[in-house]
Amino acid sequence: MATHSQFGPKGWTPAQLGSLAGKTYLITGANAGAGFEATRLLLSKGAKVVMLNRNADKSAAAIATLQQEFGVNAAVTFIQMDLAVLDSVRNAAAKVLDKVPQIDALICNAAIAQVAKQEITVDGFESQLGVNHMGHFLLCGLLFDRIDASKGRIVVVGSNAYKMGLKRIQFDDLNFDNKYTAWNSYAQSKLAQMMFAYELQRRVQTAGKSVQVQVCHPGASRTNLLQDTASPFNKALWAVMSRIIAQPAERGAWPEVMCATQEELEVERNYGPTKRAQTVGPVGECPLDEVALNREMADRLWALSEQKTGLSWSV
Repeated sequence: MATHSQFGPKGWTPAQLGSLAGKTYLITGANAGAGFEATRLLLSKGAKVVMLNRNADKSAAAIATLQQEFGVNAAVTFIQMDLAVLDSVRNAAAKVLDKVPQIDALICNAAIAQVAKQEITVDGFESQLGVNHMGHFLLCGLLFDRIDASKGRIVVVGSNAYKMGLKRIQFDDLNFDNKYTAWNSYAQSKLAQMMFAYELQRRVQTAGKSVQVQVCHPGASRTNLLQDTASPFNKALWAVMSRIIAQPAERGAWPEVMCATQEELEVERNYGPTKRAQTVGPVGECPLDEVALNREMADRLWALSEQKTGLSWSV
């Protein structure tokens, strides 16, 4: 049963944010949607934000919009990174380590969803698994020591799709070569993200590291997530349904900002909207399907992710 009593009857809201002066946050996919709104919230409280985005032109436009709101000296910068290309992730991580001495939180917000036909990344991954999980896995691993030294956090933005689809990692056919569906492949990618996050929590605790790992989901939010990837039918369906069931993108950003800033959050939790099947409503703790906490599957996924990304990551 969903609960938001920890944050009061209205759940967590940005009103609970104090000053974030002196803090630095990295956000993937921050030029639009929930990532952009999270950037706005953090900047409004005095934080610095580094956007990790694929598209340079859209990033420049997003920064210009933020500068109109917060002034030309708004503390927001951009590093180009394409999560679908592991070399791009490596290059971006190297730039972060060179330019960003402190990371108070890395928010893994970027995602692609409902890719209509099977697409394979240059590194050989089904595109949603490659972008949503593998790219973020590598990024988190490359930046982990800097985050640990900063006593910072890693926030993984999941989706309730993790408990739908096949509800397992399809190790025998990771790319869905035999029977591709947009929904099952997306659900697998979000399950992989969340399994990774909970496994990282366990490894951090065992190693006695300072990094805090949190998991959230945005609920149903009016963003452009499906715009470039979904089938024409699914895009049209969402355009209609989103007006009825979804909340503004700003509300979709609240869970990730909360997970990046709020004290006394617990492990093995999933935070997000708590009403109407966790699609909208007050932000708090949501039910967590036990599949996300399957340690055997998570350990196998971790080893496979290390192998596929070429990252030797002993937390």
